[in-house]
Amino acid sequence: MPYFDTASAAPLHPVARQALQASLDEGWADPARLYREGRRARLLLDAAREAAAEAVGCRPDELVFTPSGTHAVHSGIAGAVAGRRRIGRHVVVSAVEHSSVLHAAEAHEAAGGTTARVEVDRTGAVSAAGYASALTPSTALACLQSANHEVGTVQPVAEVAEVCAAAGVPLLVDAAQSLGWGPVEGGWSLLAASAHKWGGPAGVGLLAVRKGVRFSPQGPADERESGRSPGFVNLPAIVAAAASLRAVRAEAEAEAVRLRVLVDRIRRRVARLVPDVEVVGDPVRRLPHLVTFSCLYVDGEALLHELDRAGYSVSSGSSCTSSTLTPSHVLRAMGVLSEGNVRVSLPRGTTAEEVNGFLDVLPGLVAGVRAALGADGPEPQAPAAGPSEADALEIDALGLRCPQPVIELARAIGAVPVGGTVTVLSDDEVARLDIPAWCSMRGHTYLGESPRPTGTAYTVRREL
Repeated sequence: MPYFDTASAAPLHPVARQALQASLDEGWADPARLYREGRRARLLLDAAREAAAEAVGCRPDELVFTPSGTHAVHSGIAGAVAGRRRIGRHVVVSAVEHSSVLHAAEAHEAAGGTTARVEVDRTGAVSAAGYASALTPSTALACLQSANHEVGTVQPVAEVAEVCAAAGVPLLVDAAQSLGWGPVEGGWSLLAASAHKWGGPAGVGLLAVRKGVRFSPQGPADERESGRSPGFVNLPAIVAAAASLRAVRAEAEAEAVRLRVLVDRIRRRVARLVPDVEVVGDPVRRLPHLVTFSCLYVDGEALLHELDRAGYSVSSGSSCTSSTLTPSHVLRAMGVLSEGNVRVSLPRGTTAEEVNGFLDVLPGLVAGVRAALGADGPEPQAPAAGPSEADALEIDALGLRCPQPVIELARAIGAVPVGGTVTVLSDDEVARLDIPAWCSMRGHTYLGESPRPTGTAYTVRREL
């Protein structure tokens, strides 16, 4: 049963399992105490900190362990902003940051601060110029992920760090997705990550704060972890996290080459085998193990269930799920198709046979989901064009959910002449993203939207 969702949580690395079991016997005492058991625990904690710091590329006294990656992000943002409160309360983030960063930004705004969001291109990448234009004299902090968690695009951290340094603004990097593959290059100021992303145990994060960065820890005061993460540390889990990080980094170069070949195979063959599919994310500057694609006329939840029944565990940023009525903020910011979205992230050790098996079953499963929605074939069947065509047609898609509004549009476009328009009236929030994406894929022109009392009208001009 192949597990292809390591971007959410990587399977526990064998080295992590061994280190966890060994440290349960040796690392139970309080590392702050001076007796024998405490000294033994302290040695384990110091060794884990040194190993993690070496992997991050910082000094051991610059790194603390936290209860999670989310905790590290929130603590890092809050502490950096508080440390620079005399400068101002302005924060800059990218539009595709992990939700933990965006939630921290929302909390900052609720407390009276301001936030600027830097937009991305269709590959999901920011530009250094975008950050330069967002920085102001009152900017306390800038945040940028090292690589995107949904589409795998690697961000230009070094270039953005240079822009921030020139403006005297510290840069916090969320390195959760990339740290297992290598250190983050560039002059970053703060860095956060989470062990369960690289094969360590859940419940361990890390936060690095470079010397010279003004930082004021927020929350309850505590003498542990330099006052930056209160509470008794989970030492066995920390030891396992550091051991597994060292292990995966030793394997990273060879495994990255191997997995990149498999991901390239998925990117090429999905586009060839599945009609009306959009492979998203940067094709070159990307993580080696991750690929994301979206399928027209497909219910994302139904496709994930079918893949699960076929034995493949994958994830999705699709809006067509029971958990959300809006598309992934990453796909929305990129302006790409969100319906029928599938994210495949391969764990270390994935074989070519497993990838080939996935590619063998995928086209039939997509076709089955489309057939269930009445969208059989590469394009839903449209009425034949004729002399009685109207120049403009309006479709009532109120109450229909993704991907039905787009399916209705595809059926109707043939009922108007070239140059004619089809207007889709929809109350599905996702239509705002997927109708323009459909136009881009099918060669028609999206003319825009207008509010109606019961929903929104999206107008398309037929070009072919």
